[in-house]
Amino acid sequence: MTHVPSNQNGMTLTASQLDAYLARIGVDQPISLDLSSLSKLHRAHLMSFTWEALDAFMGWPSSVTPAAAFAKMVEGRRGGWCYEMNGLFGAALDALGFRVARLCGGVDREKLGDIAIGNHLTLRVDLDRPYLAEVGVADAIIEPVPLAVGPIRQRGFDFSISPTQDGWLRFNNHTHGIARSFDFRADHGDEAAMAATHRWLTQDPGSPFTNALAVLRHTADGYVALQNDRLRSVTPGGIREQRITSADHLADTLETVFDLDIPGHEHVWDKIQAVGRDKAA
Repeated sequence: MTHVPSNQNGMTLTASQLDAYLARIGVDQPISLDLSSLSKLHRAHLMSFTWEALDAFMGWPSSVTPAAAFAKMVEGRRGGWCYEMNGLFGAALDALGFRVARLCGGVDREKLGDIAIGNHLTLRVDLDRPYLAEVGVADAIIEPVPLAVGPIRQRGFDFSISPTQDGWLRFNNHTHGIARSFDFRADHGDEAAMAATHRWLTQDPGSPFTNALAVLRHTADGYVALQNDRLRSVTPGGIREQRITSADHLADTLETVFDLDIPGHEHVWDKIQAVGRDKAA
C-alpha cells in the first residue's frame, strides 16, 4: 500500500509543539508505536478537544494547515473541525514516528456525488495492518479501527465500513450521527482538493457551515451536540434535547459543556437569531 506521509508540505509538529500537544491532551509520550498507544492518543484527543465550526459560521479566518490548528487548539482554548482535528492529530502522530497518511474524503458523497470529495480529511495509520484514525467527525468512533470492510461497535454505538459500487470505502456513522457517512480510499490523498473545498465551506453563502452553527464533543458515555440553539445529548439509550435561550446561556454552554473560550459570544448569539429568523421567513 502506498504511504502518503502526513508531513507533506510541512504537516508535522516540532519537538516543542509535540510536548505542548501531549500536555494539552494529558498523555505521556508513548514508549512504543503500537495499537494500544494509538488508541490511547486517539481517545485522549477526542476527550480533550471539541469539534467546532465557529470560524466558518462567523466568517473568522481559518486554515487547513496543522500549524494553524496547533496555534488555535493547543495555544488557544478552541476546538476545530475535520481539517483541524484530524490535521493536528495526524501531525502529532507523524512527529511521534507513526506511519500516517492524510486521506481526502467526502462527507455525504452518497447523496452529493463526487463534488463532496475534499470536504473531509481522515487518517490512515499503518501498524501491523492499516487502521482508520478518525477524530474529525466528532460524534463517531472514539478509538481507531482496522481499515477493513465490516461492522464496528464502540460504547454501544454501531458503525460500519462498507464498499461502494465505484471502488471507494464508506464509513457509516451511528443512527443519530450528524454526519451520516463519509467516503474515502485507503491510498487517496489530495491536498489541493481539500484546500479548495475548505475555501468553499468557509466562504460560500451556500456552505452548510456558514449558515448553521455546529459544535460537538465526546462525553463519557456518548456525545453532546449544539446546532444553532438546539443542544442534544446523545447516548446509546436515547437523546435529550434543550434550547439555548440567550447570549449568556450560550456563553455558559460553550464554557461548561464544550470547554471553549469564545470571545464575543453576543455576536455568535445574534447570528444564531438571524439564522432562525431567515429560516422562519
